Amino acid sequence: MNVCVLCVGKLKEKWARAGCEEYLKRLGRFGHVEVREIPDCPEPAKPSEALNRQVMDKEGRELMRAIRDADHVVALCVRADQPDSPGLARRLGNWEMSGKRVVLVIGGSLGLSEEVLSRADERLSFSNLTFPHQLMRVVLLEQLYRAAKINAGERYHK
Repeated sequence: MNVCVLCVGKLKEKWARAGCEEYLKRLGRFGHVEVREIPDCPEPAKPSEALNRQVMDKEGRELMRAIRDADHVVALCVRADQPDSPGLARRLGNWEMSGKRVVLVIGGSLGLSEEVLSRADERLSFSNLTFPHQLMRVVLLEQLYRAAKINAGERYHK
């Protein structure tokens, strides 16, 4: 497994950092998983569609700098396919067989820029609900761990 979780913003809450650290530790036996953060931009004081787009575009440019040409990029979006855990495990297995580094991208509070979405090889959703990006990082790492256990033929909690 060669996975990079690329996300906007730092984890500010102690519980979120602890959760991510725990799942990264557990994932270590399945391969290389790293988390890379890029700084988030402050939301406009008086938001408008144009100002929000400027923020997303600036964050998007930073995200794009961290993505390599050969990477398989998966954008986490609300409007995308929502696999169950075995389905995510199958995808993870396919990604691993490609030999490419898999970059899972979590946007900031305003979402992902069009540039990042256009670069993505695929999109993935965990729910129609909107999650804070800090919580989404914990959920994503837990689901990667669950998928790795499924692929290893190990039991996982249902």
